[in-house]
Amino acid sequence: MRRTGSACLLAVALTGIAAVASAADLVFVGARVVPSPHETPIENAVVLVSDGRIAAVGRSGEVRIPAGVQKLDATGRTVVAGFWNSHVHLLEPAYRKDAQLPAGQPEATLREQYGRWGFTTIFDLASVPGDAQVLAHRLESGELRGPRVLSVGAPFYPLGGTPIYVRALDLGVDVTSAEVPDVEAGRARAMAQLDQGLDGVKLFTGSIVGGTEGVRLMDASVARAIAEVARERGRPVFAHATDAGGLVVALQARVDVLAHATPEAGPWSTPTVSRLVREDVALVPTLAMFEIEIRRGQAPEGMVRRFVGAAQSQVSMLQAAGGSIVFGTDAGYIDQYDTTRELQLLAGAGLDWRQILANLTTTPARVFGEAEQRGRIAPGMAADLVVLDSDPARGAEAFADVAWTLRGGEVIYRKP
Repeated sequence: MRRTGSACLLAVALTGIAAVASAADLVFVGARVVPSPHETPIENAVVLVSDGRIAAVGRSGEVRIPAGVQKLDATGRTVVAGFWNSHVHLLEPAYRKDAQLPAGQPEATLREQYGRWGFTTIFDLASVPGDAQVLAHRLESGELRGPRVLSVGAPFYPLGGTPIYVRALDLGVDVTSAEVPDVEAGRARAMAQLDQGLDGVKLFTGSIVGGTEGVRLMDASVARAIAEVARERGRPVFAHATDAGGLVVALQARVDVLAHATPEAGPWSTPTVSRLVREDVALVPTLAMFEIEIRRGQAPEGMVRRFVGAAQSQVSMLQAAGGSIVFGTDAGYIDQYDTTRELQLLAGAGLDWRQILANLTTTPARVFGEAEQRGRIAPGMAADLVVLDSDPARGAEAFADVAWTLRGGEVIYRKP
């Protein structure tokens, strides 16, 4: 998208290629390998992993397997690149930085909530300040095993616009402190958060406040100022738009990713879709979240279907126009971590298995500036891998039937 740093990432990838000349760590044999959404599957394949990267991939007999390497039999299974969940919230007690929990508890929670569903990278789109960064450090230091954690830290709300559902959460912090009174305050906090090493910013360009007002919009000048700081640092800008007005503000701010579809806006117009494609604004649909939330309000099933159907139509239109869609669940806000329903709803929006695989792999890797390292199975790429017990060509639900998840060549989940 508009993120910088591709040259540095390429250098890292090339360093990884040199590293794989040493002895391999493990090898999958007998698998059906789908190198990327647009490549022909390789039958009876071998995937050789060394030093956290893919050393070789090819048909059995074409790849030399070093003596003594650990073999994992993947006969009858399908191997794809590691999945991205581009919308989560790390709000569980196990993720609190001050919880002083032994490594086993957050590791087990990560394994059940994310590793089990194939996620090797998760993007936290707002949590208690500091929690995600401490968790990420524990993962990167090797203290914990689990997916990579990227985070925006604290979100940016309009003045007086802390969402009504956030006010109801018991997070142990003053949630209204995330409100932005003016341009200077927005710029200052954006710079401070990115200086702390956070991976992006999230704007509530349309915030649900309830009452007669319903949705409060962020001042467009404030949104633009915060987004400009992120662009200067080469970091992505997410927007929670909610409705048509919030979408207008998001586009005025030139955001990179819409954190949700906007079913309250109804079907998008052709000019809106064209602009999203032209400006390369990605969409995280979170379709199952809408279904859960509307049902939680005890709405009639007809209303649930219309609301979710409006979100599906936006996904369908954007996909058909060549836009960017990245997979995300809003897990942590909702307590559903199983990805099956989200996959079914994406298929119901008309996406085929290759398009869904792209949403999980190559598209987020490109959107977040890591296409040289992640998203595909090829020599030199990070060994972020998912082994499926089912063939996704037979149904999207197969992407939830995970046998193994590996991040950097290390197993972070294995089906009992």
